[in-house]
Amino acid sequence: MLTQIFILAIFAMSYDLLLGYTGIVSFGHAMFFGIGAYSTGVLLSRFEPTLLWLIVSMAVGMVIAAIVSYFVGLLTLRLSNHFYAMLTLALAGLFLVVAEKWRSLTLGNDGFTFRVPDIMRDRLSFYLICLLLMVAVFFLLMRLTNSPMGKVLVAVRENEARTQSLGFKTIHYKLISSVVAGVIASVAGSLYVMSLRFVNTSVFALDVTLDALLMTILGGVGTLIGPIIGAAIIEVSHHWLTELGKFYAIFERWIIFFGILYILAVMFFPKGIVGSLREIRWKRKPSKVKTKNKNKRIAG
Repeated sequence: MLTQIFILAIFAMSYDLLLGYTGIVSFGHAMFFGIGAYSTGVLLSRFEPTLLWLIVSMAVGMVIAAIVSYFVGLLTLRLSNHFYAMLTLALAGLFLVVAEKWRSLTLGNDGFTFRVPDIMRDRLSFYLICLLLMVAVFFLLMRLTNSPMGKVLVAVRENEARTQSLGFKTIHYKLISSVVAGVIASVAGSLYVMSLRFVNTSVFALDVTLDALLMTILGGVGTLIGPIIGAAIIEVSHHWLTELGKFYAIFERWIIFFGILYILAVMFFPKGIVGSLREIRWKRKPSKVKTKNKNKRIAG
C-alpha cells in the first residue's frame, strides 16, 4: 500500500505542477500516465526483462510523453482553460481508443502480463526505489517552482494577460510546465504497471486523471506536499473501506463513503489540508507580530 501511495504521489505532484502552479486544468493527464505504462509493459514483454531494458523502457516512455505533451500543448494551450480541458479529455479518449483497437500490440481491454527484472520482484527493493523516486521528484519540482521560472508560472496562473504585458512569452512557460508534468506522469505510469506486472487500457481512463485531481485538491493545490498527503489519504481510505465492505454489508457501497469524505474535506479544508493549515498559520502570525511590537512599545 505504501508503494502505491508513493507512485500515486508522483502522479499527483505532476498534476499539481499544471493545476497548482500554472493554473492549467487538464482532463487528459492520464494519456501521459498510460504512455509510460504501455512503453514499459510492451518493451519488457518483447525483450529480456533486465535492468537495462527497464531503464530503456522508462526512458522511451518519458521521451514519447515529452513529444506528445509538447505538441498537445502547442495546439491547445493558446485556448482558454475550459476549451483546453475538454480538448485534453478528447485526446486522452483518442489514446484509449487506439489502445483498444491496436490489439496486436496491446491486446485491447484484456491487456497482458509481463515479467520484470529481479530487483523489482523483491518487494522491499521496489518499495525503496519508489520512495527514492518520489523524494527525487518532490525536490526536483520544489527546485523548479522556487526558481525564477516557477515565479513566472505562478504569475501566469494569477493573471496571464498582465504577465504577457510584462514581456514574458507565457506560452513558452506553459509548454515547459506541460512537458515536465507529462514526463513525470509517464514515470508514475511505468512504476504503476511494474507493481502490477500487468497493463490494459484502464491506464488511459478518465478515472485516472480524476484521481490525480482529487488527490491534489484534497491535499492542497500548489503545495507539492499536499498531493503526497492526498494520495496517502485516498489510498488508505480506499483500502480501509474495501476491507470493511468484506465484513459489513453497509460498507459494500464504499464509494458513497468515499464521496462523503470528499465533501467533508471541501467543507472543512476548502484550500486542501496543507493550504488550509498554511492559511491558519498566516492568520495567526500577524497577531503575534502585533503583540510583540506592542510589548516593545510598552517596555520602551
